[in-house]
Amino acid sequence: MLKKILIANRGEIAVRIVRACAEMGIRSAAVYTEPDRFSLHVKRADEAYNVGADPLEGYLNPRKLVALAVETGCDGLHPGYGFLSENAELAEICAQRGVTFIGPSAEVIRRMGDKTEARRAMTAAGVPVTPGTEDNLADVNEAVTVAAGIGYPVMLKATSGGGGRGIRRCDSEEDLLRQFDRVVSEATKAFGRADVFLEKCIVNPRHIEAQILADSHGNVIHLFERDCSIQRRNQKLIEIAPSPQLTPEQRAYIGEMSVRAAEAVGYENAGTVEFLLADNQIYFMEMNTRVQVEHTITEQITGVDVVREQIRIASGLPLGYRQQDISYRGYAMQFRVNAEDPKNDFLPSFGKISRYYAPGGPGVRVDTAIYTGYTIPPYFDSMCLKLIVWGLTWEDVLERGVRALNDMRLQGVKTTATYYQQILKHPEFRSGTFDTSFVESHPELTQYSDKSRPEDIALAVAAAIAAHAGL
Repeated sequence: MLKKILIANRGEIAVRIVRACAEMGIRSAAVYTEPDRFSLHVKRADEAYNVGADPLEGYLNPRKLVALAVETGCDGLHPGYGFLSENAELAEICAQRGVTFIGPSAEVIRRMGDKTEARRAMTAAGVPVTPGTEDNLADVNEAVTVAAGIGYPVMLKATSGGGGRGIRRCDSEEDLLRQFDRVVSEATKAFGRADVFLEKCIVNPRHIEAQILADSHGNVIHLFERDCSIQRRNQKLIEIAPSPQLTPEQRAYIGEMSVRAAEAVGYENAGTVEFLLADNQIYFMEMNTRVQVEHTITEQITGVDVVREQIRIASGLPLGYRQQDISYRGYAMQFRVNAEDPKNDFLPSFGKISRYYAPGGPGVRVDTAIYTGYTIPPYFDSMCLKLIVWGLTWEDVLERGVRALNDMRLQGVKTTATYYQQILKHPEFRSGTFDTSFVESHPELTQYSDKSRPEDIALAVAAAIAAHAGL
């Protein structure tokens, strides 16, 4: 078993990993750049090291991070999600320096990070993919020719893309000609590669993903699926497990295809296989070679600690579960509560949190790194916290979500919490028949009332008095 882990990340995922280490008797070492000096992950880890004044550079320098791991006696490195979590170079340097990378091999990361290579691998394994190019596009003329063959609309995507970046929908040849250079430019800036490919656009699909775990002993299992269809501009907002939209046959098929995909590439550790579902057809979209933001809801319905299993697998241990041991109970839902103003086109709302009270009660979990007095820096993702609720039935989880969002108090910045309450009340969402077009199809949900509740006013007054008194 690993003895000490460097956590090459920040915020709530770093706190999540610290907690897993504490439960396993493993020492944790946090890293931080200057804006994160007072972040919760720094306070909670056993050790913490400053990796620079620049807000981002320290989190994005693989050689510096691995060198720090070696210098501080860490035998493992957990990349979390985002930043360098899917960076093959980081995994390679870890292997060279004798530090265990808690994730798949550099070869698998590189192979699955290349979207065209991933498509070829899935096709060879018998996993269905959307019609499109098998290789990168040579130029815009080839893009026009391919699009004419498969029919519009099409999706133009960065080969090394992720996180909703480097992707454009094109509804006509004129649209494709206009968007091509933009996608190439965005791909180059965001991922350092100008390569793009093209595939058929599946209009208004359901976005379904499956959590897999694979060890070094040849065991691969899935932990059922999550529905990530509630998203804005390809960024997930609300995730649900299991999907309320699948039949038992579809659920079994997606689980089978996910295991097959992992086996086909020799995958080890935790990963996610993402699919699009439309007209009863299921298509492979991509494979994420890291822990997902929304792993929490899988944990809630299955009872499997995904981060703990990541560490066990990286330590060379076999999976603690067989497929027949895995079942699910009830529904779980995660809300990404972002520091954004939904009434102002989701403009970021960074600043100091004057008051924060976490919701609680049965079936409620909060993963976060914020606290009263914490200042949300403008350099990173705008997510403040992840609110996770569980209920035995679909109706239970809906009502618990409304209640938990209403319980929460987060003042000093604008957030998406009230917007999520509007979604939960909408008949289309409550019926479980939504797809990826839901947010764009219902702009009226951002036009909610901002009337303050009496208790909110009282809290604001108390905060002002406390600040004036120097408390």
